[in-house]
Amino acid sequence: MKILIEFGGYSLANLGDFAMLQVAVSRLKKRWPDCQITVFTTNPDRLKELCPAVDPLDITGQFKFDWASFFSKKIRHYATRLNFSDALHDVEWKIHQIVPGLAKKRIETKIAQTSANDTLLTSQLKAIHEADLVISSGGGYITDTFPNKAERTLSILNLSVCLGKPTVLLGHGIGPLVNKQLRAKASIVLPKMSFISLRESRRSVSLLHELGVSDSQITTTGDDAIELAYQNRSADYGNGIGVNLRAAKYSNVAADSINRVRTAIHSVAKEKNIPLYPVPICHHPDENDPKAIQAVLAGYDDTSDGGQSLKTPIEIAQQAGRCRVVITGSYHAGVFSLSQGIPIIGLAKSAYYQDKFLGLADQFGAGCQVVFLNDDSLENNLKAAIEKAWDSLETTSPQLLDSAKRQIDRGHAAYQQVYHLMEKKAAA
Repeated sequence: MKILIEFGGYSLANLGDFAMLQVAVSRLKKRWPDCQITVFTTNPDRLKELCPAVDPLDITGQFKFDWASFFSKKIRHYATRLNFSDALHDVEWKIHQIVPGLAKKRIETKIAQTSANDTLLTSQLKAIHEADLVISSGGGYITDTFPNKAERTLSILNLSVCLGKPTVLLGHGIGPLVNKQLRAKASIVLPKMSFISLRESRRSVSLLHELGVSDSQITTTGDDAIELAYQNRSADYGNGIGVNLRAAKYSNVAADSINRVRTAIHSVAKEKNIPLYPVPICHHPDENDPKAIQAVLAGYDDTSDGGQSLKTPIEIAQQAGRCRVVITGSYHAGVFSLSQGIPIIGLAKSAYYQDKFLGLADQFGAGCQVVFLNDDSLENNLKAAIEKAWDSLETTSPQLLDSAKRQIDRGHAAYQQVYHLMEKKAAA
């Protein structure tokens, strides 16, 4: 049994994405102990170190339809010179859907022609061609926010479908998706998925319906990373406030927001005389949580590294377990906390993060508040939310743990459904 996994964080800089991958691998190995799992990555050594049960495969470079083009190199060359390459690319997508049998033959011919060169592209193609099951593991990366990543994933899924592979999405949050080109491709590919499990139903289900996906293909489970955090939960309530802030283009968090968040958090922490604990998720240079967290802690704890030394999902989960409440601009810092019975306040400004945190609140219910960073009363709203979460911990914590357990059970049921799908295919 050969399984190929496409996932959100090729570089492994985002520990939330990686936690989902670790849980996915564990659940797959539970059902197919002897399966061979290959994972696309740009950091193979790190992947092998933290997830030794998989085989890394370099996904460096672009992944477009040149590998199965119906047009000659000369035509594609002139299309590029005339700024017509995107339109030609769209035509390729349509041809692949209209004549899938011919597309499959073209793909197989391409692999045969280039296999002797053993190029990186050939290894990527062969991995999909030889897989028995292709999985896009959990994340929120089929969205306008990450157009290049979304297109690459949709291309990989489309190739898998063209080759007749069982193809599934597990633990996804879909959207926002307004970009016409991405929506068109998603509406081609996603209805052909064998199975889709979602981490939230508030927005993703209706969006999938708009894209032509039927209810029979969809189930909502919750985030796969819930299981990792739940298994590593603290036995006792924490004594401090966890801090995370995502300062990136797609979060729309600017310096003024950081200053206002800092003012509110410091005010409550000084009044209660409690520690502030960094709970970073992403260590990417353009999405550096430790750097943003240090800016929030400045003036209260100037010795903190912002969590730079916390390098694994389990370390982050354990850090969250030291807290009585967690304030976070990152979705997965919220997941790691709520799954241990720790209430959170999600900080949202962009539509992408509003969807994320409101979806998380819909999944967990009590204990997940959302504060909007563009609110004129941000400082007062944040302080009131912290006090509410702090005072209600003993009441909300058991409810959060019950919710986490239910979502874990639904997650296992979804993987079991994939197992039955493959068993049915094998018996056919």
